Amino acid sequence: MKVVAIETLRLEAYPNLLWVRLITDAGLVGFGETYFGAGAVEAHIHEILAVRLLGRDPLQIEALNRDLLALPLAQASTGAETRAVSAIDLALWDIFGKLCGQPVHQLLGGLCHESLRIYNTCAGTHYTRGADLRPVANWALDANRNAGAGEGADAVLGADDLDAFMTRADRLAEDLLASGITAMKIWPFDPAARESGGRAISSDQLKQALEPFEKIRKAVGDRMEIMVEFHSLWNLPAAKQIARAVEPYAPTWYEDPIRMTSPQALADYARATPVWVCASETLGSRFPYKDLLERDAVDVVMVDLVWTGGLTEGRKIAALADTWHRPFAPHDCTGPLAFVAAIHAAFSQPNSLIVESVRAFYTGWYRELVTALPRIEQGRVYPMAGPGLGAELAPPVFERPDLTMRRSEA
Repeated sequence: MKVVAIETLRLEAYPNLLWVRLITDAGLVGFGETYFGAGAVEAHIHEILAVRLLGRDPLQIEALNRDLLALPLAQASTGAETRAVSAIDLALWDIFGKLCGQPVHQLLGGLCHESLRIYNTCAGTHYTRGADLRPVANWALDANRNAGAGEGADAVLGADDLDAFMTRADRLAEDLLASGITAMKIWPFDPAARESGGRAISSDQLKQALEPFEKIRKAVGDRMEIMVEFHSLWNLPAAKQIARAVEPYAPTWYEDPIRMTSPQALADYARATPVWVCASETLGSRFPYKDLLERDAVDVVMVDLVWTGGLTEGRKIAALADTWHRPFAPHDCTGPLAFVAAIHAAFSQPNSLIVESVRAFYTGWYRELVTALPRIEQGRVYPMAGPGLGAELAPPVFERPDLTMRRSEA
């Protein structure tokens, strides 16, 4: 079996999403996905990677992954080169599963869990939908509010969980618990970081950012776990100050408090707080994770499979985390096939702790784009059953007027 064509697909409505289709001479088609800088990733696939992939056996996944990443610019990076390989890697595993008639998690070693807990990243329907991904600017609060206009405040919950955690976190926590979700992730410190450049936080800013924590604990006590996302926006002294202020509210973890460029600095931060440190969707390949683990700088290992080399590299990072007795928690706040791949990875790894999910996505626009999504009930996710990834682009996507495609052939 050989790869005879590579297609990339983009939708104007989702400017940062890129899908890949690998077409084989056996009639099998594999689907992959990545996120951010779709134009640059697409160019890299067709202008650089196609010649390395066309005519090759798609079942040589490990060898192909290494060959496609064997570029000076793709070393331990989440740049366009690595994102391109990540999308292709997902498609290769999809082909493998379809050939065997087995889901990807079976090919990765089989199920280690019957179900897994999810936490809700409290984003709105339009969060990260646009081209501008700057912190705060990408919240799209006005679009989310307009989407829920006329439905009543309670009806907006779910469609606009981001606005809800900033303005009525108590009711949001109660609503999540009613659906069985017992963990949520929020990022109320981002506006202050935007104002100061992450150099300092005032007493008033700190007090305002702590309001959601106060409301959640007052409304539901410790029945709700709270993960705190910092988007790597703070310098070390300010991050420590914030950590101390949030500690009384018993958060589950602090995610990416500083930029993931200094294992020593992150280790310093980790020693300064009893709260777990989670890192990091921003890291590419297993090598920077090894540096953090060796410094005892990270408690929870988070991976975004479509930014760090795909399932091939992601499973190695999960195994590395297990070597240091750390839990694995895949990231998702990008696209539907990335979410599906994260579910397969999590179910195949014994140290998987919890899976990120965005209910505004998997109950909303994800369903417009793919043929299937994992079953989520009462705060738990269940394995995909179909062969390969078990999901691919839905037929209506190919009829959309805003679709553009590019193809390279052997």
